[in-house]
Amino acid sequence: MSGQLSPIDTAKFVAAKRACDFVEDGMRLGLGTGSTAAWLVRCLGEMVREDGLRITGVPTSVRTAELARQVGITVTSLDEAKWLDLTIDGADEVDPELNLIKGGGGALLQEKIVATASDRMLVIADVSKQVQALGAFPLPIEVVPFGWRTTKALIEETLTSLDVLGDQASLRLNGDQAYVTDEGNYILDLHLGRIGNPRQLALVVNQIPGVVENGLFIDICDVVITGHGSGKVEVRDINTGTTEEDRIEFVDNSNLFSDLND
Repeated sequence: MSGQLSPIDTAKFVAAKRACDFVEDGMRLGLGTGSTAAWLVRCLGEMVREDGLRITGVPTSVRTAELARQVGITVTSLDEAKWLDLTIDGADEVDPELNLIKGGGGALLQEKIVATASDRMLVIADVSKQVQALGAFPLPIEVVPFGWRTTKALIEETLTSLDVLGDQASLRLNGDQAYVTDEGNYILDLHLGRIGNPRQLALVVNQIPGVVENGLFIDICDVVITGHGSGKVEVRDINTGTTEEDRIEFVDNSNLFSDLND
């Protein structure tokens, strides 16, 4: 199967596979959204079916919930689970302090709620997501539909006084209509180029009326597992200050790789 995967998919897969080592029997897990998180859900499903792993998943989106059920993972709500042992999710950017930009898949609100309701958050990503400074990837801001143009104007006006390179926002579209999140909101993508002070930006933007939440995850992530196309993985723990390297060897498994179209 390795010959059939592109380097980027190989990197995502090995990061997801290594993350499974952090999962223990009986855990309540937050399950992220996006292409890398989909690899994780597939790997966990294989462990449930073949190894008898018992876990309960709290998905961060409708599509993750559908995939989890499909592969045999027991799914519940955060209200039912109340608190989680671990959340594993992807990221659009990761800086050296393990601050993140998330929300490229449109699930940033549920992702942040689930991540902050967990003892630990683990991020899985390919090496292209590592950056020295956040901001090249557009920063998603979830906003209520009512008065979204006014909210957009207020955000752009606020950005002119912050340490960013750009100050333009655009409404995310789904075809020719506004993209609508699972919570019924819109997303504005901020084209900032570079974010000099992510903590300040997150605090200021969230004070603007109409803003529900932003895609900056500050002081939330504990561990980042970075995958490479060669099969190498790096595990960085912000709490211990350690970085470990490993290599994942894998063979063809049609049950794991079939129909993975996320």
